[in-house]
Parts: sequence; C-alpha cells; structure tokens
Amino acid sequence: MSKVQNSNLEGWHRNTDLSVNLKTILYSDRKMKPCKDYQGVLRLDAEGTVEEFLSRDAHYTFVETLPWTTKRNPRLFNGKYISITRRPDGSLRPNFKPMNIGSDFNLEHYAFRVYLELHQALKGLVGNE
Repeated sequence: MSKVQNSNLEGWHRNTDLSVNLKTILYSDRKMKPCKDYQGVLRLDAEGTVEEFLSRDAHYTFVETLPWTTKRNPRLFNGKYISITRRPDGSLRPNFKPMNIGSDFNLEHYAFRVYLELHQALKGLVGNE
C-alpha cells in the first residue's frame, strides 16, 4: 500500500477529503459565494484512487434544495397516537396526537396503545431490543 493510501486510513481526519472534484447545481446563485451557506444534498459520484502511476481525486455532486421543498422537522414515524420527528441536533422527539376523550375513553387502553406504538417506532428507528 502506498504512503498516500495509508495516510487515507490514518489521515488528517478519517472523514475529510483533502482533494476532490465538486460539481454544483445551484438554484439561488450562478456560482457559490464565499461564506454563504447552501442547503442541499452532497453525493459521492466516484471515489478517489491512488495507485503507483495513477491518481484521481474523488468526485462529488452538490445539489441545492429549494427552501420550500425541505421540511424543517420531517416525520420519521406517523402513527395513530404519536408521531416521531428528528430535531436539528439529531435527537428524536416523540409527539402526542390529540386525544379524543369521550364517554368511552379508557385510560389503560390508551396508555397501552401509546406504549405499543412508541415501542414499534423506536424498534425501527433505534434498533435496540
């Protein structure tokens, strides 16, 4: 393994590419402006390769998303009693839906159904059993 490939494993930072080709598809500007934040999706099109006589940088494509097409807190789970959203800091937030408290409302049944729904949602999102 060459020294450059070895440095990618140990590298400056394991999640940092030092040299890449980046193609941008923007809606708000013709070219990216310095110090301006853009919201969108970054996709790795081709990984970089380093061989003895060949070196090719990784290729990425960035597509800016329109502000009105991105939801602020998208629902990850939408059930009858609860929904779960992801907050900007990455944490999960369970949200209770409105309760219909009528003459036939049973607290134990409601609490058990909320538990079952929460368990089902978290089992799929977190994966711990």
